[in-house]
Amino acid sequence: MTGDLGSPRELARTLESVGYLADDGVATAAFLALRMQRPLFCEGEPGTGKTSLAVSLARGLGLPLIRLQCHEGIDAAQALYEWDFPRQLLHLRALEAGDGGLDVEAAEQSLYTERFLLARPLLLALTSAPCVLLVDEIDRADDEFEAFLLQLLDENAVTIPEFGEVRAAQPPLVVLTSNRTREVHDALKRRCLYHWLEHPDLAREVAILRHRLPGIGERLATQVAAAVHRLRELELLKPPGVAESLDWAMALDTLSRTDLDAESAAETLGAVLKYSEDIDRVRAKLDVLFAQ
Repeated sequence: MTGDLGSPRELARTLESVGYLADDGVATAAFLALRMQRPLFCEGEPGTGKTSLAVSLARGLGLPLIRLQCHEGIDAAQALYEWDFPRQLLHLRALEAGDGGLDVEAAEQSLYTERFLLARPLLLALTSAPCVLLVDEIDRADDEFEAFLLQLLDENAVTIPEFGEVRAAQPPLVVLTSNRTREVHDALKRRCLYHWLEHPDLAREVAILRHRLPGIGERLATQVAAAVHRLRELELLKPPGVAESLDWAMALDTLSRTDLDAESAAETLGAVLKYSEDIDRVRAKLDVLFAQ
């Protein structure tokens, strides 16, 4: 899957071509995951670019992206496969209506074939490889689902009791993300390369804004990035990530603002803050935060 990519720097350039500015640590971790054919476990605060990394890897490498969004209570039927019961029932009725005696054992076996198998994201990733499989927010799933993933991460294969083993002809690039709402078990982490993503430093955030929003000026991009960094130092319920920086800069540009001051910030806080408590806390400090 790495093709002509001979180094992390070359992968970083590939990611930059699709709008993702990776630092040396991210580029190295992703390059090693590709070369070593190991899953990449990305952990960090919300908004640090974990999901965007998987999306950008797929775009940059020209691979399909298959996404599994984890949530509390997710199970194999949602993540791996389920049987198409209505079609199985129609198939049985057709067999019963046909001429000749019904061989019960043969009829039962005919129900559990690929024809009636509904592939969900994990099974699709194994049968569609090469691809990028994004297992997003694994920390939202429960312990049982983590254990369920181990065979896939170990062997690039899964076992379906009625059907048998399904093994990828070529391993997918697996990217797992976690916002660390709970600790993920060591058994899963041991099977992955690990990288902690930080919010970008000021210079990189300015570069991201200029790269993704080429229409905004350098002055406004710098002001927005600096303001977001100040907001992240406050005790907010949800500190803004890069996505919020982009939204804020776009909102200001849409309103034809060329400077970010206390007045323009007050008008557009809803683009960068998502809780009323955070907005109230910041409004009370606007004159200090945006002192000229």
